[in-house]
Amino acid sequence: MIRRLLPTLLAMLLFASCEKGGPKPLRVGMDMSYPPFEMRDTQGQPAGVSVELAKALAENLGRAVEFENMPFDGLIPALKTGRVDLVISSMTATEERAQSIDFSEPYWRTGLCLLAAAKSGIRSAAELDQPGRKVAVVRATTGQLWAKLNLRHAEVLDLAKETACVLEVTQGKADAFIYDQMSTLRNWRANPETTRAVLESFKDEQWAVALRKGDAELRAKVNAFIAAFRAGGGFDRLSDKWLGEQKAAFAKLGVPFVF
Repeated sequence: MIRRLLPTLLAMLLFASCEKGGPKPLRVGMDMSYPPFEMRDTQGQPAGVSVELAKALAENLGRAVEFENMPFDGLIPALKTGRVDLVISSMTATEERAQSIDFSEPYWRTGLCLLAAAKSGIRSAAELDQPGRKVAVVRATTGQLWAKLNLRHAEVLDLAKETACVLEVTQGKADAFIYDQMSTLRNWRANPETTRAVLESFKDEQWAVALRKGDAELRAKVNAFIAAFRAGGGFDRLSDKWLGEQKAAFAKLGVPFVF
């Protein structure tokens, strides 16, 4: 009888030990190559808008936070296999992605636009789909999806990193790069002689927290946090800290800026 009880007693002790140690850390997946949202600081530590948002969420949930840095196209597989609990990585909530994962309520509105080569003459997305055009996109992004659906005659350069796409444009190997407005502004400012920013959005998008399919309890907690964080001015503080220069630039250009 004692031998039969031992496995049960050990399981109870192990459970009690885990409970005593507190809840498990919140594992957050992100691609830290996307400043000022997801990046590393000069000491190599996670930093940026999404990092602070994740830390505030974890604090709200009463959990420590652990960051898993990986390429963008690995985030959804990591979420689905349980390597991370959720993804906060400037990810657009799309119908295609929602077939295999869930999303929180959106926390950011943006849009796709163009970083055009200075000599390309391109002024809008409508001018992209022509024979001889070369258009760069980052793999697994909504820019790639849009190009796949809309560009029948242009050559699409499917690359792994934002930096590679920018390089194609600056070197004149691509006529344009499809990406979000914030990054396009930054990349144009970094390369003013070789690029032009066509910042008007040709496809509006919303970013949200990605969660495993069916994790309704965590999704409800994340949505409650987002609502409270917004009501308490949290998003305003983040934008003032990290995006003040961009907000001013968008205002000067007459392009809407919404967080």
